[in-house]
Amino acid sequence: MSKSHFFQGFLFFLFAVCSCADPHADETTRVDWPGYLGGPSTNQYSTLKQINRTNVAQLQKVWSYASGDVDPENRSQIQCNPLILNGILYGTSPKLKLFALDAKTGKELWRFDPFGDDYQMYGMGVNRGVAHWSDGKEERIFYTATSNIYAVNAKTGALIESFGDQGKVDLHTGLGERAKDFFVVSNSPGVIHKDLLIMGSRVSESSGSAPGYVRAFNVKTGALEWIFHTIPKPGETGYETWPKDAYQRVGGANAWSGMSIDPDREIVFVPTGSAAYDFYGGDRHGENLFANCLIALNANTGERIWHYQMVHHDLWDRDMPCPPNLVKLNINGEEVEAVAQVTKSSHVFLFNRDTGEPLFPIDEVKVPGSSLEGEAAWSTQPIPSKPPQFSRSRVRESDLTDRSPEANAYARQIWGQVTEGPGFDPPSEKGVFLFPGFDGGGEWGGAAVDEETGILYVNASEIPWVIQMMKFESEEDGTLASKGKNLYNRNCMICHGKDMKGASIHSIPSISNLKERLPKATVSQTILQGKGMMPAFGHLDSTEVNAIVAYLYGSKDELPLVKGQGASANKNTNSSPYPYVMTGYNRFEDPEGYPAIKPPWGTLNAIDLNKGELLWKQTLGTFDELEEQYGGPTGCQNYGGPVVTAGGLIFIAATQDERFRVFDKTDGKLLYETQLPAAGYATPATYMIDGKQYVVVACGGGKLGTPSGDQYIAFGIP
Repeated sequence: MSKSHFFQGFLFFLFAVCSCADPHADETTRVDWPGYLGGPSTNQYSTLKQINRTNVAQLQKVWSYASGDVDPENRSQIQCNPLILNGILYGTSPKLKLFALDAKTGKELWRFDPFGDDYQMYGMGVNRGVAHWSDGKEERIFYTATSNIYAVNAKTGALIESFGDQGKVDLHTGLGERAKDFFVVSNSPGVIHKDLLIMGSRVSESSGSAPGYVRAFNVKTGALEWIFHTIPKPGETGYETWPKDAYQRVGGANAWSGMSIDPDREIVFVPTGSAAYDFYGGDRHGENLFANCLIALNANTGERIWHYQMVHHDLWDRDMPCPPNLVKLNINGEEVEAVAQVTKSSHVFLFNRDTGEPLFPIDEVKVPGSSLEGEAAWSTQPIPSKPPQFSRSRVRESDLTDRSPEANAYARQIWGQVTEGPGFDPPSEKGVFLFPGFDGGGEWGGAAVDEETGILYVNASEIPWVIQMMKFESEEDGTLASKGKNLYNRNCMICHGKDMKGASIHSIPSISNLKERLPKATVSQTILQGKGMMPAFGHLDSTEVNAIVAYLYGSKDELPLVKGQGASANKNTNSSPYPYVMTGYNRFEDPEGYPAIKPPWGTLNAIDLNKGELLWKQTLGTFDELEEQYGGPTGCQNYGGPVVTAGGLIFIAATQDERFRVFDKTDGKLLYETQLPAAGYATPATYMIDGKQYVVVACGGGKLGTPSGDQYIAFGIP
């Protein structure tokens, strides 16, 4: 071999080594994505930098996996952030089958299906991830579907029948007798601490709601080990912030969005949601601890260490939307181990991890009172002095859409009728703007934090919603249909709307034409058992279900009794603690379905947590057909969060325009984008196997009018 050929060969070898090896990787050149949103700190961060600013333009699809579970009606989704451990990817399908893939090739290794042909019988919601436990000899995957936690052998996919009741534990466990017929699932995975699986839950947000207690189960036996009452009982901290009997009847205050854990301190950090009913609190006067809190619990015992409530007496569905980030910061020259909680209202609250002391002052700001009879809105709300909000929070006249004269006139008409305030205007019969809307601001996709710099990256939807309340008045005339109308208004209108046209917030379909589409028996069973994202209404008895169906079908004849489960005793339709009901989830949109304010409608934001400063803001997503009018991307609604790496990059899908993008983390410059087979409404994961870095994202679509998909797509550098 000539010297020139030898030198060229050496350069090729050197280039290959430099391209594939990662100085932060271990000696086996394998780096895992070991937990939900990256691991215990949920920072969505990776030390990998093989894919970096210099080569990201070469990114290509390496493999894809299709589960075969796509819904032909475009109502299925995948929101799963998968785990990658020891070369195996663990994820879930649209129908909540658990599977293991070879993470290098996407080849399926095994699949666990707890439902088979019975899938459509259940209201299962979605799954956002799984939890992994190992004692060095045995490995288990824990995940939830319907109201059950399943324990599955990580190597074989077989159900571990020694766990709980033949391999599963009912999520109603520990919630009390009154919750047995109520809707209880868990979209987000639990966290593992030693031999404990610590779980939150998703419960109903209206009438018939179970309490959202936090519980820990033994990973080997399934036994309940401890429980923390988020609606305190007599003698417990926070009991005085509720009516005396609240613990016997109020639901919610649940940890639906996931948790983070500090294994060294043995503290689990639990964000909670609002108490039910979401929009009227006349039956729950007080601050309502521990709803809308960040709670630090002893992971071994469930004992409270500290808490901070970020919304008092919530009337706006301002749940804590994602797990907090556990970060190390330098504030005024002092090293601080902190916890950062992102909110739907686009605030970031920062606390000392040990004590709960705020790292920047938090002001209790005076807010308006309520005009609704019986309501007692709290007089102040906590607002951090730093960092600033990362999305707009007020719909001003100058914000109204200028897309066309007709759109502007329509927006102006609604704006003139609805209360326009700076936030925390209580719901009213007139209507109030909620901005950011029900979907944030921050959402369940979480925020990413660069662990080297303390910079937080979070995407936001900047779209206002309108909350309007309606006074409930009985209209019964002795017919079953009129009884059903009252029941519909109490139980169904919050999602399907006063006009029955549904809402895109949870891909809620129109039910205004059921006569032409579905037999009555199917609708009756769906009400009782749920379907897709719709919860089961097991607290309704068969007569009440028949009444709702009669109303939906315009019938005045009594239907045959529903076979199956449901409450046994007939109840007074009008007996309810809520004199008002919310008329539906209504985005502030123009007649053509575009947001009724000026862009941007979706953003990606960088926040320096050390200084509490917003560094940059980038438009995220677009409506192609409007780019010429607005001179560039418009932004669009987005679900699923970002991942940040030591390679200087931010990976994110999330957008309604069904694309996967990569941004420069220093300035937000767009470096790469590609079309996905379906929208990637999920947080990506990145990992390395045999010296090659991969980025994988679930492409499930199914929200915001986009088609459903069933694929996981992995990208890498060829």
